[in-house]
Amino acid sequence: MKRTKRPIFFSILIGLMLIGLLRPIPVRAALGISGVQPSTVLYTTSVELVITGTDFVDGAVVILDTFGALSTTYVSPTVLRATLPAGVPPGIYTLTVINPDATQFSLNNALTVVEPTATSMPPTSTPVPAGRPLIVVESYGTNVKTIKPGQDFNLKIKLKNMGGRSALNVVATFTPGDFIPQKSGGVVAVSEIGPGDNRNLNQPLIANPGLSGKSLATLVMQVSYTDAAGTTYSETFNLTLSVAAPQYAPGPTSTPTPTPTSAASNRPQLVITAYETDVPLLQPGYRFNLRLQVQNLGNTQAKRVTMILGGGSTSAGSLDGTPDVGGISGAGGDFGNFAPVASSNVQFLGDLSPASSLEASATLIVNASANPGAYPMKITFAYTDERGRVFNDDQVITLLVYSLPIVEVNFYREPDPLFAGQPGLLPLQVVNLGRKTAILGNMKVTAQGAQFSNNSVLVGALDVGGYYTLDATVIPEQPGPLELLVSIDYTDDFNQPQVITRTLTVEVQEMIMPEPGPGEGIPPESIPPVSETFWQKVWRFLRGLLGLDSGVPTPAPIEVPPGEIPPGENPPIQPIPRSGPKG
Repeated sequence: MKRTKRPIFFSILIGLMLIGLLRPIPVRAALGISGVQPSTVLYTTSVELVITGTDFVDGAVVILDTFGALSTTYVSPTVLRATLPAGVPPGIYTLTVINPDATQFSLNNALTVVEPTATSMPPTSTPVPAGRPLIVVESYGTNVKTIKPGQDFNLKIKLKNMGGRSALNVVATFTPGDFIPQKSGGVVAVSEIGPGDNRNLNQPLIANPGLSGKSLATLVMQVSYTDAAGTTYSETFNLTLSVAAPQYAPGPTSTPTPTPTSAASNRPQLVITAYETDVPLLQPGYRFNLRLQVQNLGNTQAKRVTMILGGGSTSAGSLDGTPDVGGISGAGGDFGNFAPVASSNVQFLGDLSPASSLEASATLIVNASANPGAYPMKITFAYTDERGRVFNDDQVITLLVYSLPIVEVNFYREPDPLFAGQPGLLPLQVVNLGRKTAILGNMKVTAQGAQFSNNSVLVGALDVGGYYTLDATVIPEQPGPLELLVSIDYTDDFNQPQVITRTLTVEVQEMIMPEPGPGEGIPPESIPPVSETFWQKVWRFLRGLLGLDSGVPTPAPIEVPPGEIPPGENPPIQPIPRSGPKG
């Protein structure tokens, strides 16, 4: 008996199954928490916590014992981020991580929440994650014991790389708010921070004068950096600083009187409160006048105020604060989109007292190559105070540049004469006279005192020099001039609906009634019947027997010359003059 050979495919499949059964199953690392950074926080502000450990799964939740669940973000199997809200009572807390499969791990004494009695945080010995760099704030403080509203001071920050790889291109950005960055523009950069290394940052700040009455203020610092592979990381830190409360001293009466503010807070402060242009929609190549409303919100006089369009600075001059010759630098501004015309970008505005305002203006031109968009424009006010100190206040305004379609709407030929009550044709067309393709919507023609048909059409994309026609039918209701309103819809560069309107005028003539020709208008009953003889009647009878036409002949219409009376009509009655009495 012949044996049937087993197919080779089944042999290979059984071999693969045996290999899969014999292959060892990978064992996952056990869930664990190695550290929390920062481990000491203030209860007055919200902080983002970085939890390092093992076997974290996407969807894991961080629980703060006696408080509840925190907003958790999964980063990697070894890193989680959780947001600790402000207001958590001071104390020492246990942190628990729960994976979606209900496995959990708790770390005792993981987080300490303290009151804002100190500006520095003790360093922790948290193990570092080996997979990525991780920048944290180890400590921070100021060069002054107390911060007063309006005071200048330096903030010193110590950054530490808690990760296992080097952090490259570390950039710290300070957001203006309770504290205003100075000199650096709010950006401090460090080229590299190695694993476990520290770097000190120094940022000059000025306390906002509006902090009066507050005891705590917050400065937001965002740190961005990359690793050697080019992967980008970003951290946000909320730094809390104590502000000196205003103190009061007894006066000669029972009413408490505040003590004078420090000399550092007595300074002018120039702010642009409003600005406008004389051209509603700026386009490439347009000249326009920029008007600025400048107000001194400080408490001392601003002397020798100089406005620098595009940004600039002035250096200290003589002892009385007067800048030396060439001390004003205004040539380094950005003039790629807007450039001054008829004068330079530096203008002298004079002195400005506290709470006073003045109006400044400048003539500018939009670059012909500027693309549509919103462009910031930097403006610097350089001035001195009564003590001769030099100040440079930088501000930014935003100007919008449009690129509107340039079209011509007219007749592509002379329209035919129009008559009241009769339909007529309007040969309209739109031509693109701009330098780029125009995207147009519906083109429509309307008018008061007229009826239209076929008066709307979708234009679409219109090339440079291209045209589109619309042959609308109009029925004017009365003679005289008729104003046609042609409207074209389109969407501008900021996705806002706009309408192009043009007015054309045509002349409507009186309707002409046609006069009747000779013999027209005579009623059939006025035509006398044709008389027949006896033999004519016999002849018609014989024609009828033969199947021919035997009808009574119709008389031909009578042509009546103008001025004569048709037969069968009575002549009009002529009035007979009455003779007067003889006498």
